[in-house]
Amino acid sequence: MLCKGQKQPDLARPFHLKWIYEINSGVNITPATDGETIYVPLKTGNIISLRFNNGAFLWERENGGRISAIPIADPKGVYIATEIIHTQPQSSLRQLPGVLRALSQSNGITLWTQVFPSPLRGTLTSNETTIFGCSSDGRLYAIAKETGEILWTKYNTAPFYASPVLRGEYLYISDEQGNLIILEQRNGRTLRRYRTRKALLSTFVVFDGTIFAGSTEGFIYAIDEATGRLKWRVHSNASVQSVQIAGKCLLATSLDNFVYCLSPQRGVKLWKRRLAGRIATQPLVIKESVFLSPITSEEFVVLRLQDGKMINSIFVGEDNVTEASPIFSGNLILLATRKGLFAFSSQSIDGATKD
Repeated sequence: MLCKGQKQPDLARPFHLKWIYEINSGVNITPATDGETIYVPLKTGNIISLRFNNGAFLWERENGGRISAIPIADPKGVYIATEIIHTQPQSSLRQLPGVLRALSQSNGITLWTQVFPSPLRGTLTSNETTIFGCSSDGRLYAIAKETGEILWTKYNTAPFYASPVLRGEYLYISDEQGNLIILEQRNGRTLRRYRTRKALLSTFVVFDGTIFAGSTEGFIYAIDEATGRLKWRVHSNASVQSVQIAGKCLLATSLDNFVYCLSPQRGVKLWKRRLAGRIATQPLVIKESVFLSPITSEEFVVLRLQDGKMINSIFVGEDNVTEASPIFSGNLILLATRKGLFAFSSQSIDGATKD
C-alpha cells in the first residue's frame, strides 16, 4: 500500500531498521494508516494505534470479536469489521455475526456501529463519504461514513471474492462464479456485467480502458472495459493472487511462487521470477522496483521491474514470517510479522547519503 503524494524511497538502497513494536499475539491482517498513525489489527481481535515515526503506543481497543476484513483509516475515523466467534454453540444468547465500527482516531472510542447478517470480508474500500464492503453471504454494502447508515445493499447469487475497486463514479467487484460487475457508487445500480467462467479471486485493476483480473484457475484476463470483449488471457500454474500496473508491466503474483511481468497490451511474458515462498499479499511497487513478502520466508525481497532481478532484501529474523501486505507510510516501509511491526527506511528517505 502506497500513500499518494509521499516522497518515494529508492528500494535498491540499503534498508535501516528505525523501530520495532513487539506483539506477542502476532499480526496476520494488513494494518491501516492515515499517513500519521498506524492502526494494527491483532489476532486477538483488538486493534492498537501507534505513531508512525517512532512506533510509540497511543491506545488499544477491544472489539468483541475477530477482525474479518482489512481495515481502513482516514481523517474521519478508523473503520473495523469484526465477526463474532461462537465459543458456546448451544448458548441461548443471540450472537451477532458481523459488525462494522467507526473508531475515533484520537482515543479509539466507538463513534458508531452497524450490524450485518454475515461478516464483511476482504478489504474495506471508501471514497470521501461512503464505505464499501462485501460479506460472505453475497451482499455488497454502501455505508455512510458519518453515521454508519446502510445507504444501499446489492444482493448477488454468489459470494464476492475480490475487494471492491473504485474508479471515478463507478465500483468494480467480482464473484466466485467469474462475474465481473460494474456498479454506480451512489446507488448500486448495475451498469455492466462480464462473465469469465472462472472465479476471480485476486485484486484487479482498470487501466487505459482495460480491466485486468486474475482467477482461482490460474488465468490472467484482459477485458475491454467498453465492450466486455476478452482481449487476451494468460495461464500461470496456480491461483492468481494479485494483479497491478507497475511501469511497463502488468505485475501478477501466483501461488506457484512466481512473479510475472506481462505486457498489458498483449499478455506476453516479459519475465518471471520464482521466489522462496508463496506471494499471497499485495506487492508494494515504488519507482522502478517491487517489494514482495513471501508468506513462508523470513526474507523480504526487492526485484527490479526492468528484468525481475533481485536487487535488495530484508531479513527480519528466523521464524518471523508475514501474512500482511507491506505498507509505505510517511517515510517508512512497515512490515507486519508474526513477532510484531517493523519499520524500515532507506538512505534516500532520511537523507543519510546523497548521490
